Amino acid sequence: MRALKYVAAASLMVAAPLAAAQQLSIATGGTGGVYYPIGGGLAEMINNHIEGASATAEVTGASVENMGLIMRGDADLALALADTVYQAYNGTGDFEGRQIENTRALASVYPNAVQLVTLADSDVQSLQDLKGKRVSVGAPGSGTELNARALLEANGITYDDFTPQRLNFNETADAIRDGDIDAGFWSVGPPTSSILNLAATRDIRLIGFSDEEIANAREEEPVFASYELRAGMYDGMDEAVQTISIPNVLVVNADMDEELAYQLTKLLFENTDELIAVHPAANDTTIEFSIDSTPVPFHDGALRYYEEVGAEVADHQRP
Repeated sequence: MRALKYVAAASLMVAAPLAAAQQLSIATGGTGGVYYPIGGGLAEMINNHIEGASATAEVTGASVENMGLIMRGDADLALALADTVYQAYNGTGDFEGRQIENTRALASVYPNAVQLVTLADSDVQSLQDLKGKRVSVGAPGSGTELNARALLEANGITYDDFTPQRLNFNETADAIRDGDIDAGFWSVGPPTSSILNLAATRDIRLIGFSDEEIANAREEEPVFASYELRAGMYDGMDEAVQTISIPNVLVVNADMDEELAYQLTKLLFENTDELIAVHPAANDTTIEFSIDSTPVPFHDGALRYYEEVGAEVADHQRP
């Protein structure tokens, strides 16, 4: 990451009250992932620090669904994977013919790791071993399914090669535990509660990806990056596991009030310790990560904050 110089920022939020009281809805994901606690933490921060605004975190089907909620104005803020956000903004992939040009980012909050989990005694040792198996690819309309499909197809595997199950995080963990499926994908900030709970009751193994498989995935989806799941992250995980990651973006509609967008961005970066207390994934919530990772334009209010602190915003991050 490039080195950035920032002006000194106050540790406490000092925000002018909004012109009118606002109730904000934050679209997150399932309760077994990271989106929901991160969204809940952000809602609490808004309630505590932004005068004239209150917020609630909503359970959703995650990334793809969340972009639709932002487009229709049914949510004010949403968390979504960078590839989903990029496709929505450009009208490509799953958003072909339904481009969401009003997509704007406040920040990239933390990276997701694609985690492929099976039981320790399973004969699934690699991506190729998924052929002929029962595999959860994530909830319908989730970023997990988008990531899993991109990774698989980049490496010559299609849904015709195995029996896909579209389960959310908790359902995937339960199905692995009960032997109803052979393996499951998570695309989520590690460690995640549903895998932690599964590892506490059954011996599990995480499947690593080869350098070639990662290179193939990055060619298919440029927002992917190599990522290492550290040893000891889950019970029984004695060695680090190589996988891929993708940023999670905090998205709003371009129509959001500029002052509100500014205050939300300022809140996120100047009270990050409150979010870290909710989930360790927020340790990656930095201005550097946001500037390096966000694939779509920032909202004008967010841009005002980044420019205020001296961050170098790229051309593609300006509307």
